[in-house]
Amino acid sequence: MKNGSKMEIERLAQQYEKSSPSEIISFVGRQFKNTAISFSGAEDVVLIDMAEKAGIRIKAFFLDTGRLHQETYRFVEEIREKYSIDITLFFPDFRDIEKLVNEKGLFSFYKDSHIECCRIRKVNPLKRALTGLDAWITGQRRDQNPQTRNALPVIQIDPVFGSGNLVKINPVASWRSKEVWDYIRDNHVPYNRLHEQGYASIGCAPCTKPVLPSQNEREGRWWWENADKKECGLHAGNLNLEKF
Repeated sequence: MKNGSKMEIERLAQQYEKSSPSEIISFVGRQFKNTAISFSGAEDVVLIDMAEKAGIRIKAFFLDTGRLHQETYRFVEEIREKYSIDITLFFPDFRDIEKLVNEKGLFSFYKDSHIECCRIRKVNPLKRALTGLDAWITGQRRDQNPQTRNALPVIQIDPVFGSGNLVKINPVASWRSKEVWDYIRDNHVPYNRLHEQGYASIGCAPCTKPVLPSQNEREGRWWWENADKKECGLHAGNLNLEKF
């Protein structure tokens, strides 16, 4: 299957809405030739594990912002070794980082919002990572942030990246955190050790902190900003933003 029309993708989204993540992964493996998983967190490794169990070889890419925790880097290598998977790392343009830091300092995002820094460190590298792909797979879940992800479909035309025909797959959209961690425990899937320190959603070190059991997991990301702005631009379509 080549990239389909928006109407066809909407039909597939309805068809697979009640399907399990492993069924959606199997569908992607059959139908899209050039696909990659956006790897960063627990949900993404669950999808990598499902793909391996289904005998599907899917590439993965990782966005190294240069400001991640050491535990995250160790996690990347652990996944690479366990699954013998190709994980391509994408880095930001050093010239953009030098300009931002020299003009505004190392922590401008606490004053100006995180969008500018995330655009340089994450969104621009993502554009390169998505070049040439027919589809990309994410670990987004609706319950991660009801204010920005509540209407997330399991299959969609990417509303921000690509030229209007890049397909975006969200196999665990309907799962809750408990289902992710039940799968991790039952299948002995590796996870970032920061989770053991209270981190629920893990991003860059200066912008991530542990959350309390009563808090939504995304409250630990960009905690100084409003809940309806807690997207970095990788999933800007959740906020109906224009193309970056």
